Amino acid sequence: MGKVEKIEQEIQRLSPEEMAELREWFAAFDAENWDRQFEADVQAGRLDALGDKALKAHATGKTSKF
Repeated sequence: MGKVEKIEQEIQRLSPEEMAELREWFAAFDAENWDRQFEADVQAGRLDALGDKALKAHATGKTSKF
């Protein structure tokens, strides 16, 4: 049995209160990881083309307020 299967089994044994605590912890953990990856992508220039495309669209009037 792999790690994920073991974790799944443990999660199934959690009380409702423990499940709520796990959800809260995991949401924060996941958000922090996403933020770190996003920042690394920005620093590496991986999003530059998207930013340039958006700025060009805005400069040529292809964007609108919603």
